[in-house]
Amino acid sequence: MPRAFDFDADAIVAGAGPAGAAAARALARAGLDTLLVDRAAFPRNKPCGGGVSIRALVRFDWLDQAIAGIDVHRISKLHLEGPGGAVLDIDHAEPCIFLIRRVAFDAALVDAARGAGARFDNLEITQASQDDEGVTLQARDGRRLRAPVVVAADGVHSVIAKRLGVNARWPRSAIALDMMEETPVATLAALRPDVLWVAYAHQGLDGYGYVFPKTDHVNVGVGCLLSHFDETISASPYEVQQAFVASLVARGALRGRSDRSRFTPYLIPVGGPLADAWSGRVLFAGDAGGFVHAITAEGIYYAMVSGELAAAAIAAERHDPSRAGRAYARSWRREIGAELSDAVLLQRYFFSQHDRVGRVVGGAGAAPGFVDLILEYAKGRLSYASLRRRLLLRFPSTMWQIARERLSAPDQRAS
Repeated sequence: MPRAFDFDADAIVAGAGPAGAAAARALARAGLDTLLVDRAAFPRNKPCGGGVSIRALVRFDWLDQAIAGIDVHRISKLHLEGPGGAVLDIDHAEPCIFLIRRVAFDAALVDAARGAGARFDNLEITQASQDDEGVTLQARDGRRLRAPVVVAADGVHSVIAKRLGVNARWPRSAIALDMMEETPVATLAALRPDVLWVAYAHQGLDGYGYVFPKTDHVNVGVGCLLSHFDETISASPYEVQQAFVASLVARGALRGRSDRSRFTPYLIPVGGPLADAWSGRVLFAGDAGGFVHAITAEGIYYAMVSGELAAAAIAAERHDPSRAGRAYARSWRREIGAELSDAVLLQRYFFSQHDRVGRVVGGAGAAPGFVDLILEYAKGRLSYASLRRRLLLRFPSTMWQIARERLSAPDQRAS
């Protein structure tokens, strides 16, 4: 990529979470001088459930080696609950999900990016602007950085998206409040540490509750749309969390107690990606671009995919970085656009009537091949397009109802 004298790198990646680290690694491996910046020094803690579908290890052939030195808990048993006593227990021969602590996982990904040749600097970006030649970022300490192109992976509250007028804020109906704690097992532990526990529409919430057992910690949380929390819940977020933990202790799913010092609520964009997820010479990845699954709230996989696709678009258009955004939009829509869009519609469809959630959870085990299809998808052996086709053939009436919802549902993403 041609470099003007005032450029600090061929590409700057702002934010060193999974999206930014994956982007920086791919850019560096493509031969671009890459600067990765983050306000935090790594390792650093990051509130997150820490669940990743096994297909990430298939999609990113370098990931297994990158995380070889950290604690990874592979899970093959799932316990799913829905309203009305609906239960689905899955005991699979192979793992379908792995659980990590973000403090270790993110540091490992940053190490992988640096190992590929990316430079890292500890900076908090507070201002951003762009012109026909490049993008200028300003840090809190006054330093200014400039590059022909930027990957903005600076999280759900993306400063770069705000400063460029791309996304002032996510609508409260398109963002989830996850109230969770990551607590050592000496204080709080799952009674079945080999089982991932999830309850949808738990206690009337338009959302979920979960128990993710790690080796030395457990992640326990409950989440719902922020608009739903505003309208229906009078308790504080920690009061909701404390009551949730107490209910699971009472029923024998957990032992111990909630630890207020470990409580770290956070926001998740679940309304689907930004319309294009790029503006001029800036490409938005991860939470900054809204790349999160609306039903499972899984963001790590989609963050890494979006980061790597952004890097690939930049590398392919290195002689004219102004074209990278359009190439990026085509690639992310092709690979993950349909599943993220469908997830938003499914979330709206099922949670509009909670008995629908119960029917899906209760009926999934009895539907021939349904669970196997979902597991093959989670393990990376079945593409989303293939999953979609097979579900349409087996459950045509349900899929038609969802399609009708799609035609009538308003777009609640930020514009």
